[in-house]
Amino acid sequence: MKRRINKVAIIGSGIMGSGIACHFANIGVKVLLLDIIPRELNDKEKKKGLILEDKQVRNRLVNESLQTSLKSKPSPIYHQDFAKRIETGNLTDDISKVSEADWIIEVVVERLDIKKKVFDDLEKHRKEGTLISSNTSGIPIQQMNEGRSEDFKKHFCGTHFFNPPRYLRLFEIIPGPDTSEEVLEFLNEYGEKFLGKTSVVAKDTPAFIGNRVGIFSIMSLFHMVKEMDLTIEEVDKLTGPVIGRPKSATFRTVDVVGLDTLVHVANGLHKGVPSDEQHDLFALPDFIGTMVENEWFGSKSGQGFYKKIKNEDGSSEIQSLDLNTMEYRAGKRANFATLEQTKTIDKVEDRFKVLINGKDKAGEFYRKNLSALFAYVSNRIPEITDELYKIDDAMKAGFGWEHGPFQIWDAIGVEKGVEMMKQEGFEPASWVNQMLEKGQKNFYTVKNANTFYYDIPKKEQVKVPGQDSFIILDNIRESKQVFKNSGVVVEDLGDGILNVEFRSKMNTIGGDVLDGLNKALDIAERDYQGLVVANNGQNFSVGANIGMIFMMAVEQEYDELNAAVKYFQDTMMRMRYSSIPTVAAPHAMTLGGGCELSLHADMVVAAAETYIGLVEFGVGVIPGGGGSKEMTLRAADTFHKDDVELNRLREHFLTIGMAKVSTSAYEAYDLNILQKGKDIVVVNPDRQLAIAKSHALLMAENGYTQPIMRTDIKVLGKQALGTFLVGTDQMFAGKYISEHDKKIANKLAYVMAGGDLSEASYVSEQYLLDLEREAFLSLTGERKTLERLEHMIKKGKPLRN
Repeated sequence: MKRRINKVAIIGSGIMGSGIACHFANIGVKVLLLDIIPRELNDKEKKKGLILEDKQVRNRLVNESLQTSLKSKPSPIYHQDFAKRIETGNLTDDISKVSEADWIIEVVVERLDIKKKVFDDLEKHRKEGTLISSNTSGIPIQQMNEGRSEDFKKHFCGTHFFNPPRYLRLFEIIPGPDTSEEVLEFLNEYGEKFLGKTSVVAKDTPAFIGNRVGIFSIMSLFHMVKEMDLTIEEVDKLTGPVIGRPKSATFRTVDVVGLDTLVHVANGLHKGVPSDEQHDLFALPDFIGTMVENEWFGSKSGQGFYKKIKNEDGSSEIQSLDLNTMEYRAGKRANFATLEQTKTIDKVEDRFKVLINGKDKAGEFYRKNLSALFAYVSNRIPEITDELYKIDDAMKAGFGWEHGPFQIWDAIGVEKGVEMMKQEGFEPASWVNQMLEKGQKNFYTVKNANTFYYDIPKKEQVKVPGQDSFIILDNIRESKQVFKNSGVVVEDLGDGILNVEFRSKMNTIGGDVLDGLNKALDIAERDYQGLVVANNGQNFSVGANIGMIFMMAVEQEYDELNAAVKYFQDTMMRMRYSSIPTVAAPHAMTLGGGCELSLHADMVVAAAETYIGLVEFGVGVIPGGGGSKEMTLRAADTFHKDDVELNRLREHFLTIGMAKVSTSAYEAYDLNILQKGKDIVVVNPDRQLAIAKSHALLMAENGYTQPIMRTDIKVLGKQALGTFLVGTDQMFAGKYISEHDKKIANKLAYVMAGGDLSEASYVSEQYLLDLEREAFLSLTGERKTLERLEHMIKKGKPLRN
């Protein structure tokens, strides 16, 4: 029987329950969200004369929890309209509705007695064959299984989402003693394919995989910080982006998650793993005990390791906790010579060899920290999992690490790591030494574009499962390379499809990238069937190289600048009007020129987490790579006889003028940056490139024909221009915008109106591109624009528009 999930029931509407509900709504599933009824009226209900039997009172807890979640930042939902897919109710009046669900997920408080009572109630209404799971973070599944029916046991397991469910991709599946293999296989695939997660099947051990290793890593740091006399700023500097971890690093992350949450899990581990060789590390250090007593839990309590205060002059200041005095003080900058040595090393994995050889406190920190981590994870096999890649997957998907522990160990060198560990007083698990004795020098290898891992029982490299749905550029870059320059690598994806991968700093678009795009189009048109533009970078592209624009403008090299802008425009038009289909696969930040490239592809296959927009106003110019033209064209394509055409144009004008950026790919449809019926959204970014390739191939096989350049774009001329100019005058008079902002807006108005034509007319794309380029160039000569460009360069953002 083919199992499908059309409706889920979620029991418990707290932060996790509401977050999980929102994520199922994100992917189009109907959700029933239930919670308990209140025991008494609140003041507002009393004033309204309501009684406990009123429905709005009985559903108050669930509705308030969901609304709080929907209003939170970052948002748990891709688009606010998706919240309509969530039906709320209470466990007294509405529990019978769980019979309509295909999957029931329990997300109540972490107490076994309460969970068992909920399961008693659910068994009375759940239909046979319905999946049922608990989002526990540590209660043994076996204990929750006791006393349940055979059908319940067969379809029951743990499904541990990480908070926030929309953004953290780890989805741990923990089988009970009676969970059927069919259920595990289904949930593993469903998590990957539909929820966009990294599914990891874990053993039923305390805290499973992610939290067992993650909490160890944090607690190890908590003990090390006093031992090495480090400040919290120093630890956050050492454990942040420099090693491929989130900007929030360690202590800021704990403040966001909540120290009480961390303490709860750490205490559970201290009690639950008495035979763990690092058992003592799960005991709370004194400074954590003091913070708990003071209820300094982080963001939720207003202070934790950091505290935001208001000064007398009204300014804000972030203070830091001094762990020696337990008093807050002004923040201190953290600087280490070892970190300076890594600034020219772009690839994070290449930094680790430098970091562990540092001669300062940073080098000492990394040697101690990584030695402890390597020893710990090697000793967790086979306790928490039999496969080492699952530990890496869990840390990357659950904690935002760019590389898992075994991948970091590989980057240092397994033998070098063992040598370092012994110097720091640690020993790896015996299987690591046995692996080295057999001549296996790496935990991972790449063969035939696939990743293999060291299988400990088999004592050989085995292919990591589930790769058939992915295209991993790191694995094919060298073997499938067709062309390369300093800005791009062009790879053969097979089946007649090429990929252009940006390799510039922050994936910015400069002359080398444009050269590479044109070369790729040349090759594809001659020898292939289609072209995809995709990369596995942190962001798709943060825009054009504004450093280059700034230098040309300062030197007043306007002929060269005009040629450079025209080259950008011409390249975008080649994306649109080549003889082969082009597909853009944007993800994360896709700004300015990155957005313009996406606008000109035949199709966009966007990751759900795509933050896309034309942001050029921020540096004092208008979109000059075809973005202003394209938004004018798209506005004109929405004109209908019964519509107010000026209103349609104004919407697109404001999208550029307000530098609107979508907070998800679905919001980009509202901005007409993505187009319904043409562009699609993919929830799992690992599958994005393979899906983009399949669509390029499908277009080619369906008989793709080179489009004809547009000459039928309706522009409104003076009617629109006059209205927009009046509007910018009013905004300036009301002091909502500066004089320079007014000047930029007026230039954009001129372009999008099609100039000062006396009446509505039909023009070509090239006509609009020429207007756009002229406006862009004139703005680069403005002093205020140069000041903005220079300011961004001084802030360390020379490559982003």
